[in-house]
Amino acid sequence: MKLLRISLAFSLLFCAIQHGIAQDLTQGQSAKKTTKQLAPALITFGDSIIDPGNNNVQKTIIKCNFLPYGMDFVTHRPTGRFCNGRIPTDFLASKLGIKELLPAYFGTNLTNEDLITGVSFASGGTGFDPLTPKLASVISMPEQLEKFKEYQGKVRSILGEKKAAELFSKSVYGVIAGSDDVANTYFTTPFRRSQYDSSQYANLMLRGATSFLEDLIQLGARKIAIVGVPPIGCVPSQRTLGGGILRDCAPGHNEIARLYNSRLAVEVEKIKKRHQRQNIVLVFADIYDFLYDMIEHPTKYGFEVSNKGCCGTGLLEVSVLCNPLTPTVCTDVSKHVFWDSYHPTEKAYSILSDYIFQKLVTYLEN
Repeated sequence: MKLLRISLAFSLLFCAIQHGIAQDLTQGQSAKKTTKQLAPALITFGDSIIDPGNNNVQKTIIKCNFLPYGMDFVTHRPTGRFCNGRIPTDFLASKLGIKELLPAYFGTNLTNEDLITGVSFASGGTGFDPLTPKLASVISMPEQLEKFKEYQGKVRSILGEKKAAELFSKSVYGVIAGSDDVANTYFTTPFRRSQYDSSQYANLMLRGATSFLEDLIQLGARKIAIVGVPPIGCVPSQRTLGGGILRDCAPGHNEIARLYNSRLAVEVEKIKKRHQRQNIVLVFADIYDFLYDMIEHPTKYGFEVSNKGCCGTGLLEVSVLCNPLTPTVCTDVSKHVFWDSYHPTEKAYSILSDYIFQKLVTYLEN
């Protein structure tokens, strides 16, 4: 709640800054493909890890459409991506041979080509717990699915029913959420801890995730990758808020992440079994151990700093607290695992995307 109050205090201050900075949300999205095309489109749902700017047009303080966000993006301008540059869905869209950048669905002027090659519905601050998006005033996972239905209508009008159905079945779908449930809803507010212990809360998140997957399958998705919760207790802000005087990884956060991930792996297998006749490709991408290793052994991956972000002090600055008035930004972003106190740098995302792609490509290219 303390961090939320600080953010609220600063939100009015940066409103004019956010409004006045030009953004480029479309340039490069249909850039020349450099690899074999493995799917006709990439369509994603989730939180700030893969939000390319959907929150720009939402009435929320969970935004980053201002510098220094985007300082290393292809246009060197902020787009609403919670990073200094590109995010995982940009890298994955490129690796799949679709396009170089995956655009936001909300608030953008998308061409027919943009639409039929995929978009992101992700909204920073959302989660599988229904309370999470309400607290942050962002787009819930069910609302993202509703907008996906609207998107499907647009694609049908472009391609016709038959070709659109084929596109929907052959497209790759990505889902990542859960970090904000743990960090923001469970540990920052008192509402859920009074009702659920760690194991029960992991189950609450799990119900939201499995329900989302079932609904997505009913809407025609056949190739789906769902990414687990990372070691959220080890991101800089959670070390500061929950890691004690030494800023160790917050153990409670990571406990819920591990519980959720292990149970999600089991549920994914159950869902696949229920839909055997539909040729569903459903893959659980567990990034917990990989990212934990990157944080614990940064030099192994070409980094030097993994316990602080690059923006400001690196201890708490995220979203409106990382802004054009922030006194300092680290001189060499490439040495940092984290860009702000919550989100990795473009370099870290690139490495993580390589890991995910190598794990998933054999399943998704069939």
